[in-house]
Amino acid sequence: MNPDQLKALEIRRDAKSRPRRQLWTIIVGVTALTGAALFFAWPRVSDKVRIAKVAAKPLERSNNPAMRPATNPGPAAVDPGAAPAKAADASGAVLTVSGYIINRERIELSPRFMGLVKWIGVKKGDPVTNTQVVVLLDDAEYKARLLEAEGRLASARAAVERSQLHYDRIAKLATEKVESKEMEDEARINLAAAKAVVAEVDGQVALIKTYLDWTIIRSPINGVVLEKLVDPNELVTPQSFGGTRGPSTALIAVADPGDLQVEIDVNEADLSKVFLNQKCRVSPEAYLERHYDGYVAEIAPEASRQKGTLQIKVQIRKPDKFLTPELSAKVEFLPAGTGEAGR
Repeated sequence: MNPDQLKALEIRRDAKSRPRRQLWTIIVGVTALTGAALFFAWPRVSDKVRIAKVAAKPLERSNNPAMRPATNPGPAAVDPGAAPAKAADASGAVLTVSGYIINRERIELSPRFMGLVKWIGVKKGDPVTNTQVVVLLDDAEYKARLLEAEGRLASARAAVERSQLHYDRIAKLATEKVESKEMEDEARINLAAAKAVVAEVDGQVALIKTYLDWTIIRSPINGVVLEKLVDPNELVTPQSFGGTRGPSTALIAVADPGDLQVEIDVNEADLSKVFLNQKCRVSPEAYLERHYDGYVAEIAPEASRQKGTLQIKVQIRKPDKFLTPELSAKVEFLPAGTGEAGR
């Protein structure tokens, strides 16, 4: 490369220096912006005082209704998934559990022997009274047996009379030394045997009369017929033959509608809240606005291991037509010292 070409590539001295005024302008601008940002961002005591003064101003002077405080705030929103413990506390109950209404005693009338239903005078839902005749079984066989036994009883009594006359005669002759003492003893033994036969036959007559009385089925309580289990001309028996085609083992089922309980299963974690004779408030699920007094009448002696519960029975005081067995009901267990709940 010749000297002329090198000289053309040489940078002039005046082109090497850049204008420094623009550079300082940029540096000063950036520094000013940074300082302003730090000034407004740094917390100061005056800022706290200013915020407190703004918060102390009454909001009702604002023209915006949304900024005005509510004078009478409404109730807080209720979470539908919340536990019912708060509701139980509001009602004064320490525990609330649901169960089923049952009859305290369900009585199924069964025959004492195999027989044929001759007549049944009630149907489901009919009221019955104590000792009322509800079913008649066929009694023709036992009436015939009674006639037979009464005939044998009459014959046995005649034999006693004959033996008595014979003994009296032998005893008189033995006194006069005409008959021996041995004949007198034999006559006395024959008389005793005849009397024993009378007692035996008399017992048979009483047994047959008892069977005849058993053919008349009476209601043992004042109540209502829950279920009619047989029809006329149907064979019944006190024992099951083990098959579904065997005779029925019960005639009707009765119960007292004024003697009702609520059967519930209480979780073992809540057992400490329940005790015997504890006051309760019962509300049928069909009529939750109705309340009935009750008390804990029975606590099962054994728990269910599978369910982890213990069965409790709550006796209902003064039940009425609104309480139907086998329907569900809510039971509220009241704390100790609580009086009876009102209707």
